[in-house]
Amino acid sequence: MFNPKDVVDLLALNVRKSRNPFGVPNSQLNTWWREAAAFTRRPGEALLFTGLMYQAVPYLEAATRYLERLEDSDFADYLRFGRLSRYLPGLLVGRGFSLLTSRAEKRKFNGVLHSICRLLAKSGVGFFYHPDLDFYSGILLYELGDQDGFVEHARFVARTLKLHGVRQVITVDPHTTYALKELYPKYAGEAFEVHPYFTRLRLPPRRANGHEPVAIHDPCFYGRYLKLSHSPREVLRSLNLEYMEVRNCGEFTSCCGGPVESVSPALNREILGRRAAEFKACGAPVVTTCPICLANLLKAGLPVEDLASLVVRYC
Repeated sequence: MFNPKDVVDLLALNVRKSRNPFGVPNSQLNTWWREAAAFTRRPGEALLFTGLMYQAVPYLEAATRYLERLEDSDFADYLRFGRLSRYLPGLLVGRGFSLLTSRAEKRKFNGVLHSICRLLAKSGVGFFYHPDLDFYSGILLYELGDQDGFVEHARFVARTLKLHGVRQVITVDPHTTYALKELYPKYAGEAFEVHPYFTRLRLPPRRANGHEPVAIHDPCFYGRYLKLSHSPREVLRSLNLEYMEVRNCGEFTSCCGGPVESVSPALNREILGRRAAEFKACGAPVVTTCPICLANLLKAGLPVEDLASLVVRYC
């Protein structure tokens, strides 16, 4: 395992430089909207706020592969003592870092955001999207213990949104939802009306003939902390899509291991293995509502997809 402080310092430096953990310009990271339909850029009822999480997954995967090679090598000792960490930003940012990411992965995770837009439009939800108002929430800094770095970034994001008259946001992932709903009022001094996208869906009932039941993976933030596990199930029921529960679900869900990946890819594999075994035992395809969980469970070889991608096929 790396010294967590070295990893946190690297992430905090990148957030200060580019407002995201990878040091990549947001204009390079956030491109999904260029091929999306069903939204307007004019200010409206609610801002669709992605927090750049789905867009970040291919970059996170590339960074993890890089760190995984270092973790069990002689260079890990240098990183633990801070001797190598000062060189990592140059290796993990900008065009060079972007070349390490997969175009197919980018298309896949951008496609989830396209599906969310279509579902919101089909539900008659009034929303707008503007890339200049969509920021990374800073949640990873909070999760890894850099409270000062998180507060500084959160205040910047909150100020910018308030300056542009944003009061209501529609979020697409549990990490960003938790940050804006619970942490921003406490640490940034600004409160927003926060709605996870699946709580706004009003879809006409359909019968999904021949669709096999799915097993639900509840992300930790939705299950344990925000108590929102019922909402994705309501969406599935509204479309007559059957689902089954695994042993650890809802408020007692098991972590997929994703949050620890940036500190120790090896520990992530251990936690992921235990969670994957629960789903393999039930033998059903898995559906989730978190980009980090989605990417992590896919690495375990599970048949898994995002809720939005599943639902858009049956409505």
